This record gives sequence, C-alpha cells and structure tokens, in this order.
Amino acid sequence: MTDILHYLLIGLAVLGLLSVVLEEIIHVNKAQSVLFLGALSWVLLFIFSSADPGEHDSVIYGLGENIGEIASLWLFLLAAMTFVVYLNKKGLIESLIYKVLPNQISERKLLFLTGLFSFVFSSLADNITATLISIALILSLDLPIRKTLRFATLVVFAVNSGGVAMITGDVTTLMIFLEGKVTITNLLLLSLPSLMAVLLLAAILSIPLKETAIIRRKTHDLQAVDFAIAAIFICTIIATIAGNVLFDIPPVLSFLTGLAVMFLVARAYGEDTENDPILNYVRQIEFDTLLFFLGILLLVGALKEIHALDSFVSLYEHLPAWSANYLMGLLSSLIDNVPLTAALLKADVTMSLAEWLSLTYAVGVGGSLLIIGSAAGIVAMSKIEALTFGTYLRFVVALLLAYTIGYIAVLGLGMVIS
Repeated sequence: MTDILHYLLIGLAVLGLLSVVLEEIIHVNKAQSVLFLGALSWVLLFIFSSADPGEHDSVIYGLGENIGEIASLWLFLLAAMTFVVYLNKKGLIESLIYKVLPNQISERKLLFLTGLFSFVFSSLADNITATLISIALILSLDLPIRKTLRFATLVVFAVNSGGVAMITGDVTTLMIFLEGKVTITNLLLLSLPSLMAVLLLAAILSIPLKETAIIRRKTHDLQAVDFAIAAIFICTIIATIAGNVLFDIPPVLSFLTGLAVMFLVARAYGEDTENDPILNYVRQIEFDTLLFFLGILLLVGALKEIHALDSFVSLYEHLPAWSANYLMGLLSSLIDNVPLTAALLKADVTMSLAEWLSLTYAVGVGGSLLIIGSAAGIVAMSKIEALTFGTYLRFVVALLLAYTIGYIAVLGLGMVIS
C-alpha cells in the first residue's frame, strides 16, 4: 500500500484523538466523530488495495478479524451492562452499600474505601462492570462535583490497577500469561505494588477532603427476583473466571449465558410482563459508549493493518527494557494497550521476569493517566457529565506519581522473586 494511505490513516487516527480531547469545543459527540473516522479508515483501505488482489484479500481478512474482536467486546459489554442497569434501577447495589456504610463517615475514609472496593472488585469482574458499579456508588452519595471528580479519578486508577493482577481482570494480562511470560502466582504477587499505588493516590487526592459525608439512605422495595438476578450476576462472574481458566471458554460466552438465564428467571418470577418487559433493560444501556468503542477499535484496527504500531517495538532496540516498558505504559494512555501488547509479543522481545511483570503493570495501569486511555476512563466519563478530558487532566501529576511509584515497586518485586 502507498505511503499516501499510511499518512492518511495516521492523520485520521490523530483527528480521532483530537475529536475526543476537543469534544467540548467542537460540540460533536465523541462517539459520532470517532465512528465516522474509524469507518472511513477502512473504506480507504479497501479503495487503495483494490488494484492488488493479494493486498485486497489481506484487507478483507483484517476487517473480518477486527469486526470479530469488536463483536465479542460489544456482546460482552451488552450483557454486563444489562445486569448493572437492572440492579441499579432496582436499587439493589445502593441497598447493599448502605448496609455496610455508617450514617456518617469522613470523606477521606470514604475515599479510601471506594478505592479499595474498586480495586478488589475489578480483580473479580471485568473493568467495565467494576467501573459501572463503582461510579454508581459515587453518584448515589450526592457529593459536590469537585469532590465527585476526585472519587472518579481514584476509581479509574483503582479499577485498572486491580485488573492487572488477574487474568480475568485485564485483556493484556491474559495475553502475557497465555504466552507463558508470567504465572498466576506472579500475577497474584503483582497485586501488592498495585494496591500500594492505589493507596498512595488515595492519600494524595484526600488531602483537601476535611468534611464528614452524610450517607443519605434510600429505601427500595426489593423483590425475591432482584436477589435471584444478583445471585445470577455473581455466579456469572465466578463462572467466567472458572470457565476461562479451566476450559478456555471466552468470557463473552459465559456472560451471554448468564444474561439468558437472567431473562428466563425473570420470566419465571413474573417480572417479565407486557408493561415492563425484561428486554427493555437492554435498551437502557449506554449505546453511545458502545459506539465510541466501535470507532476506536476500527481506527486501531486500521493502524494495525498498515503495521503502524510495529514501530513502537523499535523502542526496545534503543532503550533498556525497563525504561521502554515504562514508556509503553505512557503510550497506552493514548493508544489501545491490546495492539501494543500484541505487537510486543509477536516481536518476541526477550525480557526477564521482572521486566515482563513491569510491562504487565505498565500497559494495564498506564491507560489511567488520561481519561481516554482505558475502558474504565471512558465509562466513567460517560456516566459523569463534569468528568471530561480537561477536568481529569487536573490530576495528571498525582496519577503519574502513583503510576511511577507503583512501577518501581513492581520492578523491585520482580527482582526479588526472579
């Protein structure tokens, strides 16, 4: 393919990034702009490859692979978000939280508890689900917006940090594990420096929080079916972890099965009525978030097709692996961490256990540095209107410090267990 096409696709990717950053200025929904640029990228790939049958077949295959990855993500998110929408609307999540929290609690303590909850839950569930539930917790507290932004920032960082320690928590962690670079035991140990970084960020963000939060308890008329669906949700998460580890069952398949069971149980309990069909909850999920993911993945897929991401591997030819990994974490705040990790694994870069652990941490947590750098950030931004690229950027120094300290701790851990 011609150099003109390469420049065009890279230019469209840059425009996509700018459209997200400048959303408030151009007044165009980021999902609309990114979806247009992502689809246009593949249209150009087909046009420019039409003269060469071999390249054209390669583009057809690449699009099929890209669409397959997107469909898997979409269906997984659809199932997970439908569960969360139902439980949120019924008030079950709020009810459980209120049973644990006291009537009054210091804002600092509440911030630490929120970060700990997000960290632990993201190790058990996927990052999207953990973020949705954590943000629902924050919004239910009715805090002033400047404080809500601090809580949301910690949630994004904590969710990404918790995910790196489990193969079910982050896709890149699973990829590195499947290549035999790290073991499950190594990853469990990785949770220690990850949690330390979360607590450090919580300490920094809690400095101006000096008041006491009043927990305004809400009552909800919960039915037996609500608890049954909550149990199905928990069982689905456990089955997803067990099924993937024992039988290599894709998480999307486990969650679709759980969603189907939810529908059937709702029908058995009489919850699925003509006036309030259970399928209506599917229509209430955030489709603009799903469309944004679609556009981003189309853009990244097009860049992968022209091998534009392969150039990042050259970093390891000029820098020590530990410093290149640190930079990869910074890059993952701008570029999807999955293709970055895939490019490194395909290049068969030689690294020690400590360096592979540091890469696992870097690409998993580095996306937290910018709000657009991770699925957790994008979901949080879609749920909190005041959380934008600019408002999140206010905390970038604290985020970078926590990320750096955590990275150094991971390197130290790696050297101890090597």
